[in-house]
Amino acid sequence: MKLMAGKDGIMALNLSVLILAKNEEQNIEDCIRSVSFADEIIVIDDFSTDRTAELARSLGARVVQRALAGDWGAQQIFAIQEATHDWIYFLDADERVSPRLAEHIKSIVAADDRRYAYANARLSYYFEQPLHHGGWFPDYVVRLLPRAGTSVTGLVHPKICHSCQEVKLPREEYLVHYPYRDWTHYLGKLNTYTTLAAQKSYNAGRRANLADMILHPVWASFRMYFLKRGFLDGRIGFILAVFHYFYTMAKYVKLYYLDKTNLHTGDFS
Repeated sequence: MKLMAGKDGIMALNLSVLILAKNEEQNIEDCIRSVSFADEIIVIDDFSTDRTAELARSLGARVVQRALAGDWGAQQIFAIQEATHDWIYFLDADERVSPRLAEHIKSIVAADDRRYAYANARLSYYFEQPLHHGGWFPDYVVRLLPRAGTSVTGLVHPKICHSCQEVKLPREEYLVHYPYRDWTHYLGKLNTYTTLAAQKSYNAGRRANLADMILHPVWASFRMYFLKRGFLDGRIGFILAVFHYFYTMAKYVKLYYLDKTNLHTGDFS
């Protein structure tokens, strides 16, 4: 077992938890407490204007401020570089490590077999309701892996790159995810993510036409609600399927107009 001298002389895990945050004072305390078993917790703070940094420091986290500038991948690479332990765990401020997942993380890090990277399930809550259908669960994400050789690519929803064999943990050992504070927050994220997704597609050489703007949203919403059984989540399942229609449409509309101009060249005299 790989243990090391930690805080106050107590033996601690050889693990750095990496958290990206901006104005997360409502979440950061519960987030950090859920990984209090880690010897090192690092919060990369995008110059929050609320008490995020203060609260994180009060719980023993090391806070490093760095501007995100719309590049989640670069921010995660920076976090990896700040880590001092051999194992890292990526965690968002709006997530919590469940007790069962925490126990498995501790056993994996203690065993210290660096041939593997581990993906865990994620259970999202929308306004106090867990989503088990519509493609929302188990929503596996790679989060626990050796620091050496790990990198990240992509601006939004970046991909964690490594050379390890991936292992999925049991779906009962999940992250708890609270992605939205309210509908205003949801719509703000929708606007941000569709802009970034459109720009990513544009940079990759893809373009959109009218058929894309009509057909892709219909298919995306139908797939979420019917094929992935979002209807089993009741009212919120229906609402999210409708919003997924608008998310997909916004993405293709923005892509379509990226190579257009809003400048009117007519004669206004």
